[in-house]
Amino acid sequence: MATTTPTPAASAETSRPLGKLQFWFACFFAAGWTGVVCGGLGVQFISWDYPCPLCMVQRMFMLLAALGAGWIVRRGMTGTITGRDYMMGWGMALVAVMAGGFASWRQTMLHILPGDKGYGSPVLGLHMYVWAWILFMASVVAVGIVLTFAHLTTDTALPSSPLYRRAGLAVLGFVGLVITVNLVAVFFLEGFHWFLPDDPNRYRFFHDVGITD
Repeated sequence: MATTTPTPAASAETSRPLGKLQFWFACFFAAGWTGVVCGGLGVQFISWDYPCPLCMVQRMFMLLAALGAGWIVRRGMTGTITGRDYMMGWGMALVAVMAGGFASWRQTMLHILPGDKGYGSPVLGLHMYVWAWILFMASVVAVGIVLTFAHLTTDTALPSSPLYRRAGLAVLGFVGLVITVNLVAVFFLEGFHWFLPDDPNRYRFFHDVGITD
């Protein structure tokens, strides 16, 4: 009995549900990590809880992870996501969350000794760098699972719908806006200096220009 080999179009049609699911997961991943950074910015500006250098490093890895998923979102807006797109996007995200996990673990270990109250105010019983470590590790697992099924969504043709483009624009715009705000926040903290203090207690830019003491 003769067997037939599925055509690329048939393969794309078969994997279309997983392709749509992975596109929306990339949107969720990018917006989710960007939202976590927004939470840190909220604590910074509302509670006047100045982030330390390790805090800022973790934020940068969070945004890099969001950019990795953002690459997949951007490619999905063109209508087709290739295996190379998945590998590049999720690979960038995986490197970012692993590096961010190390940075948050390092900060946790700095305050692990009994009697150490930690840096900053706790959120729901845990410090923000502990929450960051938990989220980074969860993301390592999530990206690993997604990569396991990436071959099933290679060259997936997304349905022709303005919904995908609008969602992609919203997610990428959100990521870009928060990156800009974070860069401005870092500049205000460092001022005209090369390094951020280990325990910042003011926005050095405003001090440097004579606005504050």
